[in-house]
Formats: sequence, structure tokens, C-alpha cells
Amino acid sequence: MSEEITDGAAFWDARYRESERIWSGAPNAELVRETEGLPPGRALDLGCGEGDDAIWLAAHGWRVTGVDISAVALERAARHAADAGVADRVDWQRHDLARSFPAGEFDLVSAQFLHSYLAMPREDILRTAAAALAPGGVLLVTGHSGPPHWQPAEEGHHDHPAIELPTPAEVLDALRLPEDAWQVLRAEEHDRLQTAPDGTPGHRRDNTVKLRRR
Repeated sequence: MSEEITDGAAFWDARYRESERIWSGAPNAELVRETEGLPPGRALDLGCGEGDDAIWLAAHGWRVTGVDISAVALERAARHAADAGVADRVDWQRHDLARSFPAGEFDLVSAQFLHSYLAMPREDILRTAAAALAPGGVLLVTGHSGPPHWQPAEEGHHDHPAIELPTPAEVLDALRLPEDAWQVLRAEEHDRLQTAPDGTPGHRRDNTVKLRRR
């Protein structure tokens, strides 16, 4: 497990220590939907958190590298993978993706909600991720299109101005990929159910970009 202590690592370690489990324990729905039919190979999960997506991929035949900046999250992910019986199929690595990136070539790179309260060179990270794909490999990027329904859109993310919420077109433009070398399989916005902190149900506008390297 690679280690590099940064201010971002300290921030996210503290964030994960706030609760025994931050995320739901279920894989992201877009990851499940968009990897159906893909032959299992080598996958890279960027910002893997507590390991839900990486563990799901491993359980479906993939060999996975799960990457996060938080040692606390990665320790939990390793425990969850052992509980799920897939510990031997996941390599957990600690990286500040602004400074280092996992070595190797992958058949799938997944970036599910790779947003940060701190400044993060998201566009550079995604370009590096695209370059790490093998021919025929798939880059899958899912993100928020705007704030949650309980936060008025005009407020934006005033408490966390570093958060970037690009549209699908902006994601594609930022990747700067040669059109003849990539096939755009999906680039669209979509809604999903999300419950507010007070229990009020509502919808969140997200977007997904899926590309295949030719």
C-alpha cells in the first residue's frame, strides 16, 4: 500500500473517522449498469473509499486496484474485502492522485463521484486515467451535475468552493482526447433518488461519461 501523507490525506482521514461507515455499503448504480457485459479484466477504482465498488467488481471476476487518499478508508476497505471473500483480488493503494498514480495498464478505470472539498486537479487526474487504459479499455466517469435538492442551486457550494461539478460536455472537453482514438459510448445527465439529511426524499442530478479506447 503506497503512502504519502498530505494535507488532503489528513482531511479525509478525519472525515472517515467521523463515522464507522460513511457510504452505503452498496456499489454505485452507474458502475453496475455500465459494466454489465464487459469481460472482467484489470480494473482501477479511483477514490475507492470504503471499497464498495472495488469489492463488487472483484466479486464479478475483475482484478482490482483500489486507490484512495485516506488510510482510514483503505483499512476499512481491506476488512470489507476480506469479509466478502475477495481480499486476494484487490490491491489497495494509498495515493494522493494530485501527486502520484498507480502503475500499470487497465481494462476499466472507474471514477465514481471523484469530487473533493479541497482543491484537486480533477481534469489532470482523469487525463492520466485515460492514458492508463489498454486498447479496448473503458473509462467510466460519474459525477454530480449540481448541488443536492435541499441546497438551492443559486447557493452553489459556497462552503466548499473547490468542488468541481462539470457537465458531460465539459468532462469530454477537459479530457482532450483524439476523436479517432476514442469512442464515446455515453455522455448524458440523469436523475437518481437521494434523501435529504432531514429524511425528505428527492432527486439528485448526476451525469455519466463512458468512453472506449480504440
